[in-house]
Amino acid sequence: MTASESEPPTTGEPPAATGVGTSDKIDTSVPHPARRYDYWLGGKDNFAADRKSGDAIATDFPTIRLAVLENRYFMRRAVQHLAGAMGIRQFLDVGTGIPTSPNLHEIAQGIAPDSRVVYTDNDPIVMAHSRALLTSNPHGAVAYIEADLRDPQSILTAAALRETLDFGKPIALSLIAVLHFLTDQDDPYGCVARLIAELPSGSLVVLSHADETLSRFNAPPAEPEHGAFRARTKDEVGRFLQGLEPIEPGIVSIVDWFADQQPQPGTPAADTAAYGAVARVP
Repeated sequence: MTASESEPPTTGEPPAATGVGTSDKIDTSVPHPARRYDYWLGGKDNFAADRKSGDAIATDFPTIRLAVLENRYFMRRAVQHLAGAMGIRQFLDVGTGIPTSPNLHEIAQGIAPDSRVVYTDNDPIVMAHSRALLTSNPHGAVAYIEADLRDPQSILTAAALRETLDFGKPIALSLIAVLHFLTDQDDPYGCVARLIAELPSGSLVVLSHADETLSRFNAPPAEPEHGAFRARTKDEVGRFLQGLEPIEPGIVSIVDWFADQQPQPGTPAADTAAYGAVARVP
């Protein structure tokens, strides 16, 4: 655990959303996954509804705070591997969340300063914080898109995406702890397939996803307490990567992916309840 991940951010109260047409979309009376995640990490960029939902989930899943930390460690190991051993210099991070250092671009640019990263989220508060706090190394680039994974076309047609990333070269698509917020009614497999279809050969997909032991939290899209959620089995998670070439060790618990790069003994897989995987676009 790094100090920056174990201590609250110093951003204070959440700022008002910036940009035309965004402020009216903020409903602080309804929990949002990114702000709830921030609460579990010890951040300050959340509201009463997020904290209430987070505490209720923690009652049934007492190790949730450990799980979200381990999820970040998985993301860090994956990005280090992609930017290092695999030479990836472009990243599309969908479901960015509230900035918590080190963020994806800090990890990638720490290895390759010329790395280029596009962050995407559907919460205006997330995007306001991202634009204010996430600055690029001068040798690389960082851009932001306010869009929803449920509408992949809104991501793919965003001007900032094409201005920042070169779709003639490999891109890493990062889907960290976001797909379980898409229910079956959202056509999650179709949404992911649409994004992958745009990626050139040699690109990578990295994802983490709540496993089937959390199926008790599954809820329909209209569920008011915590929001929509769909835990999935290993086979169901594998469907997101259908047709891709898995990178060893395949789909495993997030704590077992490149576990030798983590201090041992590690966290039990049951305490994190999440799968992680990286796969290559042929």
